[in-house]
Amino acid sequence: MEVSGLENQNDNKLDRSFFGQPHGLSTLFFTEMWERFSYYGMKAILIYYMYFSIAKGGLGMDKGLAASVMSIYGSLVYLSSVLGGFLSDRIWGSRRTVFYGGVLIMFGHICLALPFGKIALFISICLITIGTGLLKPNVSEMVGSLYTEEDVRRDSGFTIFVFGINLGSLIAPWAVSKMWTSFNFHAGFSLAAIGMFFGLIFYLHGGNKYLSKDSLYPDDPLEPGDAKKLSFRVTIGAIAFILILLIMKVFGALNIANFITLLSIIAVLTPVAYFAMMLTSKKITKTEKSRVWAYVPLFIAAAIFWAIEEQGSVVLAMFAQSQTQNHIGGFTINPANYQSLNPLFILIYTPIFATLWTKLGKKQPSSPLKFAIGMIFAGISYLFMVIPVSMHGTSALVSPWWLVGSWAIIEIAELLISPIGLSVTTKLAPAAFQSSMMSMWFLADSAGQAVNSQIVKYYTPGTEVQYFTVIGIVSIVFAIILFFMVKPIKRLMAGVD
Repeated sequence: MEVSGLENQNDNKLDRSFFGQPHGLSTLFFTEMWERFSYYGMKAILIYYMYFSIAKGGLGMDKGLAASVMSIYGSLVYLSSVLGGFLSDRIWGSRRTVFYGGVLIMFGHICLALPFGKIALFISICLITIGTGLLKPNVSEMVGSLYTEEDVRRDSGFTIFVFGINLGSLIAPWAVSKMWTSFNFHAGFSLAAIGMFFGLIFYLHGGNKYLSKDSLYPDDPLEPGDAKKLSFRVTIGAIAFILILLIMKVFGALNIANFITLLSIIAVLTPVAYFAMMLTSKKITKTEKSRVWAYVPLFIAAAIFWAIEEQGSVVLAMFAQSQTQNHIGGFTINPANYQSLNPLFILIYTPIFATLWTKLGKKQPSSPLKFAIGMIFAGISYLFMVIPVSMHGTSALVSPWWLVGSWAIIEIAELLISPIGLSVTTKLAPAAFQSSMMSMWFLADSAGQAVNSQIVKYYTPGTEVQYFTVIGIVSIVFAIILFFMVKPIKRLMAGVD
């Protein structure tokens, strides 16, 4: 018998079978854990694969270009969450959309596992970009659907979910980089494909048992006339994009660098258009509109945070490979292994934060205040990197403890922003835009990385002090602004904490 939404919520409210959380969280926990294993395993070695010489098994790309490609790749991965949100809301429902996304991701990693050079790289980028966009926002939206609006376990539930994300991310850089050094880059990418395969197995096994049947159906299905309107808009968009490329070709400006710039502009403008679409929709109430406005400054804060955090796999990865003392005694650190520092500190901090939010209950800081504090820590993490460069110069190899310290600081910020952002997004989402609103959370990451694709090319040993200083100060300044906006934002949230 089909379970109604109300009955499902009541069952979930009583369900405490997975660490005090609904059992459905376990299915989504392990699905996302393996998906992140595949993604972050690939990501840990991808930048080295792009700029290492062909003799070393790489593609021999310019280092600055490789950094830009890496950033825009990350941006496109999260930009495609718009597509995932739309397909879930209007056509497939969240559960089917997640499955199709996982399949595309797996085939994307298989492409990288094949020794076909840049062609395989760009095909892989397309597949993983679309696949992640289908999977990520809808997995997170299903986590939110496990809880009623009044359930105080929501923040701790999302914190446990983020723990699963980081468990996969912790193991992946070591396992995948070991395959790289023992065999070659392609062997490492093949292990990432196997990780996504395991994720699909967990998802199929647990989905039918523990996830609501409501997730099989779209929240706002397409009406007969909607398909025609959609086809027209997609066609117009495609024609406009092709015309821009033709104009760039005519003026001799069609190259990889300019194409990345075009994609960056699209990634920054997309959330602006998305906010406008929701705020002018007749499908949302006055209260829902107020909540969307409350989300705007949180979105900007998240974009700045992710711009800093995501540079860990680009700027700090290059710093780890070329300016860090990786030979200590008889022990050698693979530069890709530093990518495990992010999830390691998340795993260390998660029990502390989950316990803290549970104990504080309704007395815990508001979501906007948590964001503001997190932004302070994000800025400090980059100002911290100014110290070793100022002390030792850009030609000396510095202690790996500087990288450890920087990651230790920014992961405090992540625990104050990432799980809280996921949670508050589901709480502020209009009823007609549940999955689409979750896409907005990932668009913050997309916008941040789009900006990165333009600024990382200016990162060189000679500009490191200025680079780390400016980015750190920008984060702290916005944090101060956000502190003053906490009360107005809370009023706009209209009863949501």
